[in-house]
Amino acid sequence: MADRAAERLIDLSHVIEEGMTTYKGLPGPHLCDFWTREASAANFDDGSSFQIGRIDMVANTGTYVDSPFHRYESGEDLSELPLESLADLDGFVVRRPFEQGLAVDADVFAGLDLRGKAVLVATGWDRHWRTDAYLTDHPYLTEAAARWLVDSAVAFVGIDSHNIDDTRVRARPVHSLLLGAGIPIGEHLTGLDRLPDSGFRFSAVPPKIKGMGTFPVRAFAVIS
Repeated sequence: MADRAAERLIDLSHVIEEGMTTYKGLPGPHLCDFWTREASAANFDDGSSFQIGRIDMVANTGTYVDSPFHRYESGEDLSELPLESLADLDGFVVRRPFEQGLAVDADVFAGLDLRGKAVLVATGWDRHWRTDAYLTDHPYLTEAAARWLVDSAVAFVGIDSHNIDDTRVRARPVHSLLLGAGIPIGEHLTGLDRLPDSGFRFSAVPPKIKGMGTFPVRAFAVIS
């Protein structure tokens, strides 16, 4: 118990709410009751009642993880991602405030030993969440940065921005390189400013769904 008491959990996920916009051009989620408490009460004699919710949403909603299948038809889908690539990873935060420029280049990672780590890029862009500013001219990784991370054999790459690629152009080299190397991507993280640079464990696990490449996660870190 003493060891558990010394650990601190940090939530790194946005809340999914009715009608919210995560990615420009994609519909927001619709949340409703499938089974209301009032209707369910008639089925029980002891005063019990239950709610069963229903949600209609695209996979790219809130804080989510991309698997290789998101980019490549033959890539691993959500059901095939090994837990070792998503859970209890040694985490490392690389800080590049967006005020210093939107492009996060390979030099930001130079000299760091990131092999096998979850690399979380903290830009501070999450402060614009649920605003029009969040959806355009956002921080992103360059192709050179993605190549560096692949060559460094990282386990996971996440960012607290609208997209890990530059959405102002009609190409997605960062998704292509990372997912092509089997490295899951986390987008729309938040709260990375609450983490130390290292010394924490990171998890972002989606449901085990066949035939889908992306889904929301409850991303979090454990600091001990």
